[in-house]
Amino acid sequence: MAAMKLKSVAVFNSNDIYPISADGMMPFEQHRDLFYLSGADQEETILVLCPDANNPKHREILFVRETNDHIAVWEGEKLNKKQATEVSGIETVYWVGQFDKILFELMTETDTIYFNTNEHYRQAVETETREDRFIKKCKEKYPAHQVVKSNPILQRLRSVKDSIEVELIQQACNITEKGFRRILPFVKPGVWEYEIEAEFLHEFVRNRSKGFAYTPIIASGNNANVLHYIQNNQPCKTGDLLLLDVAAEYANYSSDMTRTIPVSGKFSKRQAEVYRAVLKVKNEATQLLVPGAFWKEYHVEVGKLMTSALIDLKLLDKKDVANENPDWPAYKKYFMHGTSHHMGLNTHDYGLLNEPIVAGMVFTVEPGIYLPAEGFGIRLEDNVVVQAKGAPFNLMQNIPIEIEEIEALMP
Repeated sequence: MAAMKLKSVAVFNSNDIYPISADGMMPFEQHRDLFYLSGADQEETILVLCPDANNPKHREILFVRETNDHIAVWEGEKLNKKQATEVSGIETVYWVGQFDKILFELMTETDTIYFNTNEHYRQAVETETREDRFIKKCKEKYPAHQVVKSNPILQRLRSVKDSIEVELIQQACNITEKGFRRILPFVKPGVWEYEIEAEFLHEFVRNRSKGFAYTPIIASGNNANVLHYIQNNQPCKTGDLLLLDVAAEYANYSSDMTRTIPVSGKFSKRQAEVYRAVLKVKNEATQLLVPGAFWKEYHVEVGKLMTSALIDLKLLDKKDVANENPDWPAYKKYFMHGTSHHMGLNTHDYGLLNEPIVAGMVFTVEPGIYLPAEGFGIRLEDNVVVQAKGAPFNLMQNIPIEIEEIEALMP
């Protein structure tokens, strides 16, 4: 609210519950911006902020779905007004049926409305959302108002994590660790990828996670060279490596882990050689995530680290580097994705990509080397919090990653 213009109002809508077909629905997931600002994790919820409202009670308003005994029986108890205040800290709570009337009153007092558009650099949304429908309706009804975006304010707020947020992300990482330790003695030749996925899910849910923070990648052998392999329907074979990009959520906060383990319990000499190279790049890249660094320049520096590693592995030579295309450096043949992204309420979270990194930001660090000709790919990924001084704090420091640790825990 402090960042909003004078005589303005901001509106944040919950997500829809999306249909599958017939009467089937996908599980509800709250819009992360609304959750961040209010803590309300329920469908048909609207948050309205109007710092200069004439009625002081209307400077913060939460609208929630009106509940009744029938809804309680068929769907479970929904927030009543008192509970909505307890969850959000917002004193003024109305049923959502009153939204249009209250918004009209506020629009007569204001000149500007903030719309909450999706401006994440990876967004590729084709579905019309509840937010989209509201924006369309609002523009038609109030054409004389100025329109501005709430997203730049939210990006700045959400990019730096509060200590409570870091604690929740740490809890998600701790649950992920339990899942990983569960599967290490379980994996052996003949186990199917989906069986490993099931073991992770079992451990996550029994530790009060809703489940996976994102669609899990359980990729054995050459499947690891498909970056977004999610079929998870193949058997693990003797001598293969198994790439696991799988992590738990906790209280809507994400973790994001990748480990690569040997199906037979021991790395071959070549596998270990490439694994150590990836781990070295990960450790060195982590040290570069410090206040004042720039995200784009950081990726250039990590590219140099990976180039050196690939030359040491004899996958590249100096001639390859000398003749490389600056827009697609030579190392991209074996490491084609980014090294780090912001993480928090979204696995790929909002962040200030064109400003210096600051303390409190949470990043992944996830280099990889992919070798289709050799039948394996290796990626390693941890989650770290940028510190005011020194190296970032690794939220996954207790999750086994050294070759010796992993082999000791496997059959």
